[in-house]
Amino acid sequence: MNPFIWGVITGLVLGAAIVAATARRAISIREERARRAERRAADAERLAELGSLTGGLAHEIKNPLSTVILNAQLVEEAIRDLDAPEDETTPMLRRVDALVREADRLRTILADFLRFAGRFQLDREPTDLVRVVEDVLDFFHPQADAADVVLRPDLPTHEIEAEVDAAMFKQALLNILINAVHAMEGNPPERPRELLVRIAATETDVSVHVIDSGPGVPEEMRERIFHPYVSGTLGGSGLGLPTARRIAEEHGGRISLDVLAGRGSDFTISIPRDVPTDSTETGPDEISRSSPSP
Repeated sequence: MNPFIWGVITGLVLGAAIVAATARRAISIREERARRAERRAADAERLAELGSLTGGLAHEIKNPLSTVILNAQLVEEAIRDLDAPEDETTPMLRRVDALVREADRLRTILADFLRFAGRFQLDREPTDLVRVVEDVLDFFHPQADAADVVLRPDLPTHEIEAEVDAAMFKQALLNILINAVHAMEGNPPERPRELLVRIAATETDVSVHVIDSGPGVPEEMRERIFHPYVSGTLGGSGLGLPTARRIAEEHGGRISLDVLAGRGSDFTISIPRDVPTDSTETGPDEISRSSPSP
C-alpha cells in the first residue's frame, strides 16, 4: 500500500481512537459530576430534614422546661412555708435550687441552639453604629461590674452610619463581650481585667474592636472557637461566637481574631457600610430575637 495512504489511514484510526477516548473521558467526567451533584443534593436534603427535626425537638423540649422551672420554684416556696426544722428544709431547698439552676441552664442552651440554627432575615436600615455600640455597653455594664471587668470605650464623637440590622448587630457584639469577660475569669490578681471597645471606619467599612486583657486564645483554638459547640471557657454553650460570625457574614462582613502576645485578644467585627450588591434574602423563618439584648 502507498505509504502516504497508509499514513493517512493510521492517522485517522489514531485520531478516531483519541476522539473516542476523549469522548468517553468527557462522558465519565460528566457522569461523575452528576453523581456528585446528586449526592450533594441528597446530603443537603438530609441536612435540611435533620435541621428541621432538631429544631422542632428543641422547641418541644424548651417549652415544658419553663413549666418545670415554675413548678420547682413553687415547691421551693412551699418548703420555705413548712413548719419544719431548718436542718430538714435546708437539704430540700438545696436540691430544688440545683434543679432550677440546671433546668434554666438547659433552657439557655436550647435558646442558643435555636438562635444559631434559625434562618436570618435582616432588617437593614441606615444606623449610627456609635449609638448602637453605646447602647450595648450601657446594657452590658452591670454584667461587667459583677465580673470585676473595667469597660473602656474608645468611641468617636461623631456618627458613623452603616446599613445594618441593629438588633442583630447588638446580639453579635454582646456575644463577643460575654466571651471576652469569660476569657478573663482566670486572670491572676495582679493582672487587671479590662475590656477596650473601639470603632474604626473607612469610606467603605466599619470595624468594631473588642480587646480584652485575658490570656489570649491558644493557637490551636483560634479557628475552632468559631465552630459550634467549641468553647474555651467553662460553662460556655459554644454557640456565642459562631452566632456572632453568622450575623457578621449575613451583613457581608466577617469576624477576625488577633491575639496580642501577653495582652489578650482582639475580636473585630468588620462590615460594609452599604448593603452588598450580591446580598440575598433568606427564607421566611427568622432567627429568634427573644434573647437578652439592649
